[in-house]
Amino acid sequence: QVQLVESGGGLVQVGGSLRLSCTASGRTFSRYAMGWFRQAPGKERELVAAISGSGMSMRYADYVKGRFLVSRDNAKNTVSLEMNALKPEDAAVYFCAAKSAPPSLIVSSLNYDYWGRGTQVTVSS
Repeated sequence: QVQLVESGGGLVQVGGSLRLSCTASGRTFSRYAMGWFRQAPGKERELVAAISGSGMSMRYADYVKGRFLVSRDNAKNTVSLEMNALKPEDAAVYFCAAKSAPPSLIVSSLNYDYWGRGTQVTVSS
């Protein structure tokens, strides 16, 4: 059982940057693969980035490669998403998710076990 809380969302201009954070409960955080998802109004939830439990492997959606960076600090039970060069189409509610997995495994599907409640990112043009 893992509880997730996202923070760091807000309003940013096109081309600006934001850093989202997700804090997890429990003492077995390193045993969970983590993912960042986003969902805009009227659209399906989509994977933005994923990271393995060890933090050694990452995967990004094509539309954020070179702009976003996912990282984790297992000692602090946190996973972060650094977002740069933001575009209007990046505006959405961003969700943190967790799934029990081997240390090297990246979970790239929607099949996560635990979800945060989301944090709003608004990009102004």
